[in-house]
Amino acid sequence: MDNTPLLEESQKLRKDIEQVKESVQSMLFVLKDPQRQTVEGEDKGEQIANAMLAFRHLEDAKMRIGKVIQATVGKSVYDK
Repeated sequence: MDNTPLLEESQKLRKDIEQVKESVQSMLFVLKDPQRQTVEGEDKGEQIANAMLAFRHLEDAKMRIGKVIQATVGKSVYDK
């Protein structure tokens, strides 16, 4: 069976996840800016905590897709 489509889609997903991670990092940079104005009732700490958690989940998702690749080809994506 040809696993090329699975591998290509997995690699594309990892790249897409990396782009989303970069967007979340940008959002964190804005959230942590001490000069940023907040509105009444806004919970800056909660915003930062959830953005950081989202980032960690994205890192985990990217790693898990890497594990799909590893299980398909029998070696780590880092063994290049």
